[in-house]
Amino acid sequence: MPLVRPSRRSLALAAAAATLGAAFYGVGAATADPSVPRSDKQIPNLTNVVNDIKAYYGDTTVGSEHYASADSNYARQLAGIEAKAKSDLAHALKHGKDAKGAKGDKHGGHGKKPAIVLDVDDTSVLTYNYELEVGFNYTPASNQAYLDSKDMPPVFGMDTLTNWAADQGVEVFWITGRPEAQRADTVRNLTAVGYTAAPDTAHLYLKNTATPPAYLACGATCTTIEYKSGTRAHIESLGYDIIGNFGDQYSDLSGGHADKSYKLPNPMYYLP
Repeated sequence: MPLVRPSRRSLALAAAAATLGAAFYGVGAATADPSVPRSDKQIPNLTNVVNDIKAYYGDTTVGSEHYASADSNYARQLAGIEAKAKSDLAHALKHGKDAKGAKGDKHGGHGKKPAIVLDVDDTSVLTYNYELEVGFNYTPASNQAYLDSKDMPPVFGMDTLTNWAADQGVEVFWITGRPEAQRADTVRNLTAVGYTAAPDTAHLYLKNTATPPAYLACGATCTTIEYKSGTRAHIESLGYDIIGNFGDQYSDLSGGHADKSYKLPNPMYYLP
């Protein structure tokens, strides 16, 4: 997930997104706007869409808590993406990026140490239970209360893939739109659910609007793409070649500064 989500974020439910496209941005626009639904039949029923999401994640409950299932279609889709990513990373390491940064390759490593970058929410840890708990209505207060009392589970397979990369000598970085105030919660959660790479200050970047870093020319006004791509550029300037960038939103991946990018599935919301 990129930047802190606005209180009136769009629910980018998969079926709704496919049907409506830009209609979420057309609310209140002139009726002549072709993106505005002209009939209720053009709008997926929200209850049905939520049920589809629960089926896709293989919803399993323990008491009042909701969990995704390891045999769900969501988990299967992730596994395919992760297998491709692991193959790509292994190839990059074999052809010039020797985990010591000793030599370059045709992708432009040129002696830089290989690294991967991950988003946090719905890339490293799964927000599914939180989203259901709040009815897909994110607020900073409810999100903070959740993180104060619970850890989110790892996204299926991402802990394994990330730990494998770290074992090969790949440096692991996280760039998240979570606010700086959630640093301790984020470090605790990533560590508790099995990520072995250290999410320390040098490797975990959170959104800091109070004192934005000097390397972001846009400062506190950065868009998600500016913030994330600018931070990746900063990581590159430290001597790293980002051989893999992972995110659940396209805004996690846009803007360059990565050899390859991997879009993880997330039908629960959309963030520009």
